Amino acid sequence: MYAIIVGDNEIGYFLCKELLDKGHEVLIIEKNATKCEYLEKELGSVSLCGNGSEVAILTKAGAARADIFIAVTDEDEDNLAACQIAKQKFDVSLIIAKVNNPKNEHIFAKLGIDHTVDVVALVLEHIKMEVSISPLVRLLSLKERGLELVLVKVANPAAIGKSLGELSLPLNSIASLLIRQGQECQVPTPDTVLKLDDQLICLIPNGSKESIQAIFAS
Repeated sequence: MYAIIVGDNEIGYFLCKELLDKGHEVLIIEKNATKCEYLEKELGSVSLCGNGSEVAILTKAGAARADIFIAVTDEDEDNLAACQIAKQKFDVSLIIAKVNNPKNEHIFAKLGIDHTVDVVALVLEHIKMEVSISPLVRLLSLKERGLELVLVKVANPAAIGKSLGELSLPLNSIASLLIRQGQECQVPTPDTVLKLDDQLICLIPNGSKESIQAIFAS
């Protein structure tokens, strides 16, 4: 897989490092020459110094063959412009943008950038879970496909001690990962028996959060 990341902040750096460690080809586009020099020193030839929202730079980066395009700068305007060019000019199939100001998320959606990560909202969702305000956290919205990724904590007595196969999940919902304290993460099966405080990462249709919460957490 070839991934292009626009923005060498902490998110961009660690995304790049993780993808490289998994054997993928990665390029970071960064305006700051000093940051590019640091990247080259730390990770090798993985950076291109320039503006990720310019067609010439994306052409030089080989955006036409990119499998995924991720814009994570600290400026929503830059992320939006870069993603629009990658989608409309280079036809990249998977585009993800970091949204710094939650008020701007609807602008990204309106302009066709459907895969966004609202960092502020994500932190707030985790706070809600940690202080028991809400047992369900939205991790990612895939609006274009009508899906979202959520993390839900098992606290409903009706679900504890039951196997996944015994529970009626909303249509087209998938429990994709089980997180259990003291154990490695595992892919659950219909025979997986749930315990109190288990956490499940689920892919669900939009509008199904209340149903999932009622099954596992109420």
